[in-house]
Amino acid sequence: MTIPLSRKIDGKKFMWDGATYDDKQKACETTEAYQSDGFETRLIEEDGHFLVYSRRVATQQSAG
Repeated sequence: MTIPLSRKIDGKKFMWDGATYDDKQKACETTEAYQSDGFETRLIEEDGHFLVYSRRVATQQSAG
């Protein structure tokens, strides 16, 4: 199984976390951890495995 490192979902680019999860509960716990750190996440099921994709919008710094 070849897993893409990034995917466009709803017009946004998400990056794969590099792990395949056999257990949906563990994958959900991982997405919750990413969300608590400020990431937007998507859980994808593919070939009986669960994949976690995440993204975070970069904050703009004001020129000082």
